[in-house]
Amino acid sequence: MYIENTDIENIRADVNVLDEIMLKHDLIRAGQWDYERVTYDKKYVVKEGTYYLRVFGVATEGDVDMRDAIIQLKKPVIGKYYYPFGVEYGEEEHFPASLLKDCAATLKAVNADLKPYNLKVATEVQEAKKDKKPALTK
Repeated sequence: MYIENTDIENIRADVNVLDEIMLKHDLIRAGQWDYERVTYDKKYVVKEGTYYLRVFGVATEGDVDMRDAIIQLKKPVIGKYYYPFGVEYGEEEHFPASLLKDCAATLKAVNADLKPYNLKVATEVQEAKKDKKPALTK
C-alpha cells in the first residue's frame, strides 16, 4: 500500500546523507541496492505479523556502489511479510492503525531532517533564476 502525502517523493539528495538520516530513523539500506536503485527498510514485528515500511530511490546521477550518487526518492510503501514468499503490498492487506501511525510519524521526521539537503529544491531555484530575463529599468 502506498503511503500518500508524505512529500518524500519530492526529495533528491546525496546517497551518503540519505544513508545517515534514514538510519537515524531505523530505515536501513542493507543489501537492497544495485548501481542505480536503493531501498530503505524499517521492520515492524507486531501481533498481527511482520511488516515493512519501504522507501525506494533511483540514482539520477552517479553510482550507488561508488557512494557518489544523487538519489530521487519514490513514494513510500508498506507491506506485509509472508514466509516464504516475501512482502506483499496489496490494498487488500490489513495494516494495524498503530503501525500506520508510526509509519506516518517516521516519514514526517525523515522529511523534516532531509529538507535542508533537498537538491531538488536547489535545482528548481537555480533553473528559475536562469529562466528569468534581466529587467530593463530607466
